Amino acid sequence: MAEIPGNIFLVGPMGAGKTTVGRHLARALGKQFVDCDKELEARTGASIPLIFELEGEAGFRRREAAMLDELTQRDGIVLATGGGAVLAAENRGRLRARGVTIYLHAPIDLLVERTARDRNRPLLQTADPRARLTAIVTEREPLYREVADLVIKTDRRTARHVAREIMKGLEERC
Repeated sequence: MAEIPGNIFLVGPMGAGKTTVGRHLARALGKQFVDCDKELEARTGASIPLIFELEGEAGFRRREAAMLDELTQRDGIVLATGGGAVLAAENRGRLRARGVTIYLHAPIDLLVERTARDRNRPLLQTADPRARLTAIVTEREPLYREVADLVIKTDRRTARHVAREIMKGLEERC
């Protein structure tokens, strides 16, 4: 396999598989894997839900933008972004300018299933998580597609299979 230069950024809604696929992809490509949300939690010493509670979504998004700016300046990484990272125009610009961006697309039913028991997703702590997730995806879908160099459907395939499909798509781009 030809070496894939530079950075690879994974975008998509919560539950699409960015972290799981990202780990497989980084291992296969010999790159470092970084999860933007986990890095933010490690740096602040606070969980994402706590940041949302104390600073609101706007405060979290400011922290996320600063973290994304820093991380996208690294070289040779596979980065799993937060699902809402594409909301800010400056984040979308950084993603487009500093690497290859892959949109992991998954159907709503699968996203609901994957996030159903996860209490670390503040935006889904509502009476109707399916409706909230549908609204989030509807709002963000055009933004994911705007930044995407490749769109990969995750469906019910294994992370390893999705990572292989991404590598094939990247090789075709080189």
